[in-house]
Amino acid sequence: MAQISVNELTFYYDGSCDNIFENVTFKIDTDWKLGFVGRNGRGKTTFLNLLRGSYEYRGCIKSDMEFDYFPPDISKKQEDSNSIVVLETLYPEYELWKVNRELNLLQVDTGILYRPYSTLSNGEQTKLMLALLFSKRNNFLLIDEPTNHLDIETRELLCKYLNQKKGFILVSHDRWFLDQCIDHILVINKQNIEVRQGNFGSWWEDKQRQDAYEISENERLKKGIKKLSESAKQKALWADKVENTKIGFNPVKEERNISTRSYIGEKSKRMQQRRKNLERRQEVAISEKAKLLKNIEVVDTLKIITKTHYKEVLVRVENLSIHYGDRQIISGLNMELRNGDRINLQGKNGCGKSSIIKLILSQTRERQEMDFSSKGLIETAAELKISYISQDTSFLSGSLGEFIYKNSLDETLFKAILRKLDFERTQFAKEMENYSGGQKKKVLIAKSLCEQAHLYIWDEPLNYIDIFSRMQIEELIKEFAPTLLFVEHDKFFVNEIATKMIDCDVLASDFYC
Repeated sequence: MAQISVNELTFYYDGSCDNIFENVTFKIDTDWKLGFVGRNGRGKTTFLNLLRGSYEYRGCIKSDMEFDYFPPDISKKQEDSNSIVVLETLYPEYELWKVNRELNLLQVDTGILYRPYSTLSNGEQTKLMLALLFSKRNNFLLIDEPTNHLDIETRELLCKYLNQKKGFILVSHDRWFLDQCIDHILVINKQNIEVRQGNFGSWWEDKQRQDAYEISENERLKKGIKKLSESAKQKALWADKVENTKIGFNPVKEERNISTRSYIGEKSKRMQQRRKNLERRQEVAISEKAKLLKNIEVVDTLKIITKTHYKEVLVRVENLSIHYGDRQIISGLNMELRNGDRINLQGKNGCGKSSIIKLILSQTRERQEMDFSSKGLIETAAELKISYISQDTSFLSGSLGEFIYKNSLDETLFKAILRKLDFERTQFAKEMENYSGGQKKKVLIAKSLCEQAHLYIWDEPLNYIDIFSRMQIEELIKEFAPTLLFVEHDKFFVNEIATKMIDCDVLASDFYC
C-alpha cells in the first residue's frame, strides 16, 4: 500500500483574484475507493489535473503511482476509427486479453472493439475506456463523472464493477452511486479539504449533525456576547461613577477622611477589573464564534411560479409507436399526464425517452424534422405552456445578456436564481461556450424556473449538477409541486420526487399511467 501525499498545495488560474487551493495538506492511500465531492466550481477537476501534472503549482504532491484520467481525450478523427485502433492510439502497450477480461466483467460484447468508436453508445464508450484503464498495472485512476448520460441499469452495472476494484478517485454527483462503491470520501468544503472514512451517506449525516451543533453554538455565543457586552458597559459606567466621587464632594452633606478616599479608590479598581474580565470573556466567545459556520453550505431556497391549466389532462398519448428506420423502439404506449403529476420516463439509453418528449413538444411548437417516424395519437391541452430543459447544452454560446434577451427573461430574477445555485458573479461576464458542463446546465435550469408554465419537461436536467444543487431542486419540486415530465437516472432524485414512472423498456405492452 502506497500513499499520495499533498503538502501545502496552492494553486490559482492566471488572471484569477482568488486561489482555488491554498496551503492544502492531506494524505490518501492508493488502495482506497475514494469518492470526491464538492459544489460546481470548487476545483474537483482542477485537482485531478494537478495530480496529472497538467498545471504548475506551489507546494508538493508526492506519489509513486502513475495517474490515468477518465474520460481520455479522443479527437474527432480518432472517433471515426474502430475502437481497437482508438485503444492502440491511447495506450500502445495495452494487452488485449486484459481488456477483454475487463469487458467481460462489464458484460460488454468484445465485438465493440471492431466497431467505429463514434457508433458506440455513451455506456459502451464509458465501459470500454474503463476496461482499458483498469487493465493497466501500477496505475491510480482519476474517474471524472462517469455516470453522465448513463441510464440506471448501466449505472448499477458500473457500480458493481467498481466495487470489485480499488485504487481510484471517483468524482460523481450521484449520491446512490457514491454510496454503493466507495469506502472513503474526499470533500472540498468552503474553507478546507476533508478526508473521511465511509461513503457519502455517512459523511452527510455527520455533516448535518456538525452543522446543527455549530448553528446552535453560534446562537448561544451570540446571545452570550451580547450579555457580556452589556454587563461590561454597565460595570464601566459604575466604575467611572465611583471613581468621580474620589475627588470633589460637598463637606456640608458628607464627612470624609483619608481612609474614605482609599476605600472609594479600591472599590473603583475592583469594578474596573470586573469590566476587564467580562471583556476578556467576550473576546474568547467572539474567537470561538469565529471558528464556527465556515463550512456551512448555505443552500438558498428556490422558488417557481407555476400556472394551473383549466383542463385536468394536459397530455394524452394513445397507442404510440416509434420507429428508427426498420427498428421499432416504442410500441403500444398509452399515457395520461394530469395536473400535479410528476412522471419519470425510465429505461435504457436509446429506448425512446427523448423521442417521446420531442413528439409532445412538437404539438405546441413549430414542427421540426424528426429522425424517426411515429404512429398513434398525441393530444395536448389547448394553449398549453411548456418549459423545456434539453439534455444537450452544446448550443449555448455568446453572452449571458444575449441569452436573457433572446428568451425574454427577467434579468434580475434569472441572475438571482443562478446565484442561489452557487453560480459565481464573475461568470456572468464570460461567454457561455467557456462555461463548464455544470454551469451550462444551471443556465438552463434557471431559465426554466423563470418561466411560468403549465408543464415542465426536463430531459436529464442533473447531468454535471453538484449534489447540493440537486438537493435544492428536490426541495423546490416537493414544495411547489409543478407538473413535471422528466428523464433522470439519479435514483435518489427519482425516488424523492416522482409520483409515477413509465418504463420505456417495456416496448410491446400497454403501459397506462
